[in-house]
Amino acid sequence: MTATQTLRQEKSSLREAFSFSGATGPLIGLLLLCVFLTVMTDSFLSFRNFLNILDQITVLGIMAVGMTLVILIGGIDLSVGSVMALAMMVLGYLNVEAGMPMIIAITGALLVAGLAGAISGFLITEFKVPAFIATLAMMSIARGLANMITDGSQIIGFPAWFNMSAIIRYGGFLTLTVAVMLAVFVIAILFQRYRAGGRMLYAIGGNPEVARLAGINVKRTTILVYTSCALLSGLAGILLAARLDSVQPSSGVAYELDAIAAVVIGGTSLSGGTGGIGGTIIGVLIIGVLRNGLNLLNVSPFLQAVIIGLVIVLAVAAETFKHRKS
Repeated sequence: MTATQTLRQEKSSLREAFSFSGATGPLIGLLLLCVFLTVMTDSFLSFRNFLNILDQITVLGIMAVGMTLVILIGGIDLSVGSVMALAMMVLGYLNVEAGMPMIIAITGALLVAGLAGAISGFLITEFKVPAFIATLAMMSIARGLANMITDGSQIIGFPAWFNMSAIIRYGGFLTLTVAVMLAVFVIAILFQRYRAGGRMLYAIGGNPEVARLAGINVKRTTILVYTSCALLSGLAGILLAARLDSVQPSSGVAYELDAIAAVVIGGTSLSGGTGGIGGTIIGVLIIGVLRNGLNLLNVSPFLQAVIIGLVIVLAVAAETFKHRKS
C-alpha cells in the first residue's frame, strides 16, 4: 500500500468515525432492537429503564473507548479486565487499609493501571512480543497482583459520598459515574477529530511501516495507546467500586471480551485502520440494550451469553462481507 493510498484510507476512516456513517448497520440494528423490545415488554420504553441502561453500560463504555484506540492501530488488549481489578484493589488498599485520602487512592490506582499498560506497550514495541501474548501475560500478572494485595479478600468501608456518586441523580437524570462516561466519550471523539494523534491511529492501523516513513513515531504512539487503554480500565474500575461500594480481586473477569465485542459490533475492524469511537458507542448501547431487554424478558443468563455470542459472530461476518464486497 502506497503512502497516497494510506492517506486516502485514513481520510475515509475519519469521515466514517465522525459522521457515524461507518456504523449505519449497527445503528439500524440498535433501532430495530429497541422497537422489538418495546413491543415485547411493557417496561422497556420508559425513562427509568433508560437511566438504568446508562448506569449498566458505564464501566463497559469507558473500557470500550480504550479498546477502540488499541484496535484502531491493529492491536488487541486482553488485560483490561485484570488491570481494572488491580486498580480497584489498589484503590481499596490505599483508602481503607492505609487510611489515605480518596484523591491519593484514586491517583495511585490510575498510576498502577497506566504502568501496566505502558509495560504491555513496551513489550510489544521493543521486544516484538505479539500483542495477544503480551497482554495475555499482563492479564495473568495483574490478576495475581490483585489477589496478593489482600490474599484474595474483598475490601469494604469506603466513604459514604463515594458510593453516593453512583446513586444520586443530579437534575433527576445523571449520576456522577454516568457523567464521567459521557465526558470520556466526548473527549475521545474530539481527540480523533481535532488532534493529530487521533489521525495517527488510523495511519498506524492502515500500515505501520508507511506511517513510520511518514514521520510518525509508531513505537511511542503504540505505548501511549496501550497506556491510555489501561488508564481507562483503571478509571472504569474506580467507577465500578463506587457502584458496588466494595472491591474484590475477582472483579472484571471476561470484561475484555465485552469490550472487544462492543468495538467489533460498532464496526471497527479487528485488522485496524477503520472504525471509531462513534461506532463503539453504538456497540456499547447494543450490548446494554440487549442485556437489559433479555433480563426484562426473563431470559436465562446462560442463554443470554449464547445470544450475545451470536450477535458478535454476525457483526464480524457482516464486516467480512463488507470488505469483500468493497
